[in-house]
Amino acid sequence: MADIIERVISDTGNFFGIACNTTELVAEACRRHDVGPTAAAALGRALTGAALLAALLKDDQSVLLRFEGNGPLRKIITEAGYNGWVRGYVANPYADVPLKDGRIDVASGIGKAGFLTVIKTIGQDQKYPGTIQLYTSEIGEDLAYYLSQSEQTPSAIALSIHLQKDGSIAAAGGFLVQSLPPADENILSRIEQEIAALPPLSALLLAGKSPDEILSILFKNVPHRNIGSRALHYSCSCNHEKMRGALVSLGTKDLTDILEKEGDVEVCCEFCRQSYRFSGSELSQLIEEEKSENDKTADD
Repeated sequence: MADIIERVISDTGNFFGIACNTTELVAEACRRHDVGPTAAAALGRALTGAALLAALLKDDQSVLLRFEGNGPLRKIITEAGYNGWVRGYVANPYADVPLKDGRIDVASGIGKAGFLTVIKTIGQDQKYPGTIQLYTSEIGEDLAYYLSQSEQTPSAIALSIHLQKDGSIAAAGGFLVQSLPPADENILSRIEQEIAALPPLSALLLAGKSPDEILSILFKNVPHRNIGSRALHYSCSCNHEKMRGALVSLGTKDLTDILEKEGDVEVCCEFCRQSYRFSGSELSQLIEEEKSENDKTADD
């Protein structure tokens, strides 16, 4: 099944549902970053969570999630756009922790002490950050807590990543149900009952249930309509010019040291692991451009 995200809204207009299958993009992310089981589960959940939150936005808008804890994974950053692109990485892809009740312990991998930062980009230079302390470090519960505390929108979020014995991704996906004001307690009760009775999300995904079918189960006692679907894919916006800008940010001193010691340099994108090589002549040109810019600033 191709990765896709579906959205529905209740006929009353105050309950919103999103569900997605992210199996292929999570597998692509894990392959690119060569992650171990703990990192695969944590990164997969964070990628799926970013896709769900991005679906709450509008065209060309995006959201970035940063989980930073005191666990061995250290940091996870994921980013997704309303248009369907998703990317992310984990600081320590080989970190591992003991199983908990036979399951991968994502919370211990991230660590119980730390912060979740959510940054929404709704325009070229319009970024809106929000930060909370980690709630349970299970990722889904942290995102639901963030929406409740920072945006006053009660939400239920479920994220599931199922790994094969060889560590490959068998299934990945999630859903988000959000109550918009004014809340209808009767409808809320119906949806809560369906969420409580829902089989494990991983079981539904492994059985081939589509995001649309999962939403139909959750909203089966609530009149609703589909308001859109979109394909999802792992994609990174890095390119040679952006990596050039990253080198410029090092400053002339560091660039000169690299030129003298290495002769050339290879810059790797953290999000997709794509490498970009800059020759000695390119470094020399960067240094000269930076010196010229600094001299111009000093004259001004």
